[in-house]
Amino acid sequence: MPRDGPYTIVFFHAHPDDEALLTAGTMARLAVEGHRVVLVVATAGEVGEAAAEYAEGPGLGERRRAELARSAEVLGCARTAVLGYGDSGLDGAAPGRSFVAVPVEESAAALAAVLREERADAVTVYDPHGGYGHPDHIRVHTVGTTAARLAGTPLVLEATVDRTPLVRAVRLLRLARLVPADVARSFAAAYSPRGALTHAVDVRAQADAKRAAMAAHASQATSGGGGDRTLAAFLRLPGPLFRLAFGREWYVEHGRRPGGALLDDVFATVRA
Repeated sequence: MPRDGPYTIVFFHAHPDDEALLTAGTMARLAVEGHRVVLVVATAGEVGEAAAEYAEGPGLGERRRAELARSAEVLGCARTAVLGYGDSGLDGAAPGRSFVAVPVEESAAALAAVLREERADAVTVYDPHGGYGHPDHIRVHTVGTTAARLAGTPLVLEATVDRTPLVRAVRLLRLARLVPADVARSFAAAYSPRGALTHAVDVRAQADAKRAAMAAHASQATSGGGGDRTLAAFLRLPGPLFRLAFGREWYVEHGRRPGGALLDDVFATVRA
């Protein structure tokens, strides 16, 4: 039975910084609107490439947890949790209890416990291909959808990107030499075609919060070789261009047929 808000939504991500890139605007908007925003991350992202200066001291994993906390604070999250699984790496072959090595039932039960504690109205996952195919992102889809079923969470949204403007924007960045050619090629078949989308959330008013969330993840702006990574290029964009590039966030709602006007309200189904 529908009820008036505020609502509770859990944003489930694979690594620190994923929330900043995919859902930060929605998170900030919902927090301002008075909803309870909870951020859950499967791993600390300790296998990610970073400049040596960020791998020193307590280690990259601890540094990335601290960056995640700063990002969550900027976005207005009421709670942040790291499930504590190991970062599986791009090839999924990281040793130990990596996220993809742990049985789905185990990690889904851990996430379901959070969903139950929060009495979550909604949870976000990724599309079945994990956006660009990272093994941990693919596992977020499987674990998140299983956890929602276990917890009885009624609304599942796949956080994704409209592939059409993404490919166009990456081409422009490539021509401006702001992203390398291999990155441009990797986005050609990534994320979701426009015809599969159900939501396009207007987050232009949250552009500053989204940029600040990205900036919080300083260790992800430079590579192990000292060169800039894609995140650094995004942060260099002038304000108007940044709002143009990141002023919408896209979702595919499970159980809702795509087509027609895209929804701006992620809670449209639970309100109805």
